[in-house]
Amino acid sequence: MSIVPKETVEVIAQSIGINNLSPDAALALAPDVEYRMREIIQEGIKCMHHSKRTTLTTDDVDSALGMRNVEPIYGFASGDPLKFKRALGHNDLFYVDDKDVDFKDVIEAPLPKAPLDTSFFCHWLAIEGVQPAIPENAPVEVIAALPETKKSEQKSEELPVDIRLPVKHVLSRELQLYFNKVTELAVSMPDSVLFKEALASLATDSGLHPLVPYFTCFIEDEVSRGLNDFQLLFALMRLVCSLLQNPHIHVEPYLHQLMPPVVTCIVTKRLGNRIADNHWELRDFTAKLAATICKRFGHNYSSLQTRLTKTLLKSFLDRKRTLTQHYGAVQGLAALGPH
Repeated sequence: MSIVPKETVEVIAQSIGINNLSPDAALALAPDVEYRMREIIQEGIKCMHHSKRTTLTTDDVDSALGMRNVEPIYGFASGDPLKFKRALGHNDLFYVDDKDVDFKDVIEAPLPKAPLDTSFFCHWLAIEGVQPAIPENAPVEVIAALPETKKSEQKSEELPVDIRLPVKHVLSRELQLYFNKVTELAVSMPDSVLFKEALASLATDSGLHPLVPYFTCFIEDEVSRGLNDFQLLFALMRLVCSLLQNPHIHVEPYLHQLMPPVVTCIVTKRLGNRIADNHWELRDFTAKLAATICKRFGHNYSSLQTRLTKTLLKSFLDRKRTLTQHYGAVQGLAALGPH
């Protein structure tokens, strides 16, 4: 007894133009059809196993047909659902509705769009806690400019814009207290013993890397608005020195924020507002600090020392600059070495 009924054989015969197939012939062909089907499926399963898969696909069946020197089946890779129709006179018999296609209509039809292959690419959401300014990471200004009611609405004629929210940087409660305490000591008590201990901790502790972007922003902001406070400037440069000494901290991504305040403390016109402020010592200390940065990161950034040298040389050759600026430029150039 075959699992393929004779009615199926009769319908297949009618679909290829054989209308006078007798029931006895259909009944005799049914077992052979089942045998051929089992043979093809078994070969397809072998192809599936060789492909290290657990799901039988139409490609496996095509490969099995090719192994048997049978023309493979075409048209099953389109992804369109198969349309089954009920055979006339049979309640439990269905067949696939294959439409006849006129070649003239196919030739005159416009060409479809070329299918795009599946692809992927990688980009950085954040590098050492800093979100890079790339098209894939939309800045906060773009997100804030979009109205709340129209963020999900887009005009049909415009290209869709995929906006990703910036990465949220979460600090633990302990790190927040540590940062607040160190910055408070740098601003209010830069000469205290407690601040020296904080600098030693900043130069050795291994769990402080999440605080590096916050320290760099703090140093940049305080230097820009605290040029009249000599003690604060010296404390900030000592903070930079401690960050550079810590072997567990990667300062490299934040050099673009650290170098401007460092160069400012070398060649700015005035550091502090009192005669007793030893700004010469601050310029010497900062010049050595800049040389340390160039020596440590110059092999990765070939233009770092060149740009610093040009800045110092420009300040030295400008006759309109003051003696303090010339002194800072000379000290900076001397600290960089003979090259």
